[in-house]
Amino acid sequence: MTYDEGYIKYESVWAPGPPPAAAVAEELDRWRRELFALGLIGYDDEHEVGYGNISVHAGQPGQFFISGTQTGHLEVTDRSHYTLVTSCDIETNRVHCCGPVEASSEAMTHAAIYRVNLGIRAVVHVHSDELWNSARDVLPTTDPAVAYGTPAMAGEFRRLYIHGDLANVGIAVMAGHPGGLISIGGTLEQAATRILNLARRPTPARD
Repeated sequence: MTYDEGYIKYESVWAPGPPPAAAVAEELDRWRRELFALGLIGYDDEHEVGYGNISVHAGQPGQFFISGTQTGHLEVTDRSHYTLVTSCDIETNRVHCCGPVEASSEAMTHAAIYRVNLGIRAVVHVHSDELWNSARDVLPTTDPAVAYGTPAMAGEFRRLYIHGDLANVGIAVMAGHPGGLISIGGTLEQAATRILNLARRPTPARD
């Protein structure tokens, strides 16, 4: 895992506001618990930062509910741990959010993925050195020169979706973000299940 994981790289414009509806938070927590149980979302004791996040489209263009920054250490979450991203300007690297907490450090990437296709309704970002090593350059993979949480990374996912195989596979490896993978889906269940299935599948060692 990279040292800068968990730190917001965009300009965060946060307005304290109400939490999402209970049903939304419960669905996010239901799938997040399974990811947490496998260590795909969690907390890095060495660097004292959380990693991994999960989001679901909020129904309005450009808006989605996402786990808050520095919530990776929590095994169980509730409404107070999620926030609504109301808008995102990739060109100026600015994210606006409203809720009990600031949005995750990967909100910029989530926003870019939602923009690629209206059929994408959920995004999951996880960390696994084992999965990253075995899937890198096997599954759709971003340019290793591109850092996470940046406008350039947002562009990489657009490239992989439009010109690569991300639309079919639903999972991508972040080559410039060791350990990082992204899963997408038409539902939160589909996005989470894709990465859970990958994690539970035996992975052959790379040469």
